[in-house]
Amino acid sequence: MDIVYWIVISVLFIVAFVGLVYPIIPSVLFLLAGFLLYGVFFSFESFHWLFWVIQGLFIVLLFVADYIANMIGIKKYGGSKAGIGGSTIGIILGPFVIPVLGILIGPFIGAIAAELIFNKRNFSDSLKIGFGSVIGFISSVLTKAIIQVIMIAYFFIVVL
Repeated sequence: MDIVYWIVISVLFIVAFVGLVYPIIPSVLFLLAGFLLYGVFFSFESFHWLFWVIQGLFIVLLFVADYIANMIGIKKYGGSKAGIGGSTIGIILGPFVIPVLGILIGPFIGAIAAELIFNKRNFSDSLKIGFGSVIGFISSVLTKAIIQVIMIAYFFIVVL
């Protein structure tokens, strides 16, 4: 039965990584579910208060990294709050409108549209900002992937 438990926990961790490119999937919740199911299936004894504090700090870091990477990508190319908002909407809607590539095209189009509509920028400036949003999104995904790997590695260090 232990193998089945580990498979369930592993699937939760894998879904957390899928959530990096499909933001509609709450990665953090799947990571926490994996940790909690380990406690239910095996034992919470390994999880002392320090484990939860460290994981909580990593969770905060995940949210901060996501916001900051996107903001830096857009701001570096001259974007505004409207560009950040448009990019965020594009990240959420993109995968549904254009499967697979929508995760990159969505924030690109969202940032461009927001800058054109709300800030009345010219098309070439808006295009640069759209490119910045894609760079920010990719940076965010890579940063969050590293943080999630560290969280899972720390989990295994504690439980094994």
